[in-house]
Amino acid sequence: MAQLRDEYERFAAYGGEIVVVGPEGPAAFKAYWQKNGLPFVGLPDPKHQVLKRYGQQVNLFKFGRMPAQVIVDLRGRVRFVHYGHSMMDIPANSEIFALLDKLNTIEVD
Repeated sequence: MAQLRDEYERFAAYGGEIVVVGPEGPAAFKAYWQKNGLPFVGLPDPKHQVLKRYGQQVNLFKFGRMPAQVIVDLRGRVRFVHYGHSMMDIPANSEIFALLDKLNTIEVD
């Protein structure tokens, strides 16, 4: 999440918002957000309702939930999904910015 925090202002300049969904409860989320000074939204999902809806994978041999990144447009449509195969399999911010540039040039119905 540090890579998202470090370039949060650039994401915001795209008119976007970062929302991190995790399986922890509200108290754990709040403590983590305060400790790390995260400027974006954190959504605790201890019953895994949101995570299941977006198809986030679980691999118990690789420490649980695999990373997933989803870009949702202003109309609520999923425009991009990346499901990681390990905890290190996360697209670089530069890849996400390139996708946002491309999506911003496409006329949306």
